[in-house]
Amino acid sequence: MGSILQTTLEGIKPLSADWRLKARKHLDNLAIPQGSLGDLLGLAEQLAAVKESLRPSVTSKAVVTMAADHGVVEEGVSAFPREVTPQMVANFVAGGAAINVLAGVVGARVVVVDMGVGSDLDRSFEGKVLFRKVDYGTRNMVQGPAMSREQAVKSLETGIEIAGRLVREGVELLATGDMGIGNTTPSSAILAAFSGYPVREVTGRGTGIGDDALENKIRVIEKALDVNSPDPADPVDVLAKVGGFEIGGIAGLILGAARHKVPVLVDGFISSAGALLAKRLAPPSLDYMIAAHQSLESGHRLMLEELGLKPLLNLNLRLGEGTGAALAMNIVESAAQVINKMLTFEDAGVSRKS
Repeated sequence: MGSILQTTLEGIKPLSADWRLKARKHLDNLAIPQGSLGDLLGLAEQLAAVKESLRPSVTSKAVVTMAADHGVVEEGVSAFPREVTPQMVANFVAGGAAINVLAGVVGARVVVVDMGVGSDLDRSFEGKVLFRKVDYGTRNMVQGPAMSREQAVKSLETGIEIAGRLVREGVELLATGDMGIGNTTPSSAILAAFSGYPVREVTGRGTGIGDDALENKIRVIEKALDVNSPDPADPVDVLAKVGGFEIGGIAGLILGAARHKVPVLVDGFISSAGALLAKRLAPPSLDYMIAAHQSLESGHRLMLEELGLKPLLNLNLRLGEGTGAALAMNIVESAAQVINKMLTFEDAGVSRKS
């Protein structure tokens, strides 16, 4: 395990019970019927405990969209060719993708990272893309490990480094995003490896494949797990055997956010695979995660159950990119403003119930 990764894991601490209690008492004293803002109050409590403040700020936001390719695409698991990955990165740079539009609505930066795109990106993207390529895509995991253990650690540490960089720049709320043709396949494999669920239960249609292609995808994942025997007690081994560079980067971003005490919105299925890796590596990192939404991908509900997270939204999304996380940002901002600005019974001069 790399020194950066080890130091980060050792530095992640659970949220303070004292701060949770302090926030809960304050929220219970707001001039509303107790609990009447429902889950928004629980989110406000979490933010206060993360920031260790009754005035938590999440106004500076960034969505980090990690991009990488996957060798397993050779097995016909996706409806789209891998050439789409660099094409979509170009669309992110041009500002024309869904994540650009939705992040703009909530005032969030979009940070695009080349974690392992299978071709060289245009150098004119310098300054608009973070070039952190671990390799030109993973290897075909039905023929052996998707990556080396060293590459798995590098992808995790890259995510950690990016989180630290953004926090130093003043970002107060991070969100995960992904781009990578074929990446629902490794995500399903990660979930199956950790949970023991049958592959059929955790595998969906991804980009919209038909019935025959879905059956093939299930067989491919089963073969990859059989060939590689990933060790569920060793998250780095699972990532190396059946993961992806962007999934490792997302896990690292979450770990880095937790280390720096910054909340992180977890997007959809692929991001949740990264979140599951982060949780297995550092269980306290879960305290800093917020599940943005439940996607239409069939295994995502099971992924959220494994994480123990309740999603803020359910809009039948299945795009990725960080789109669900961007949509959820205003809910997180609203929770922060509830504890920041609402008056207590005493301050408002409102009588309590008799």
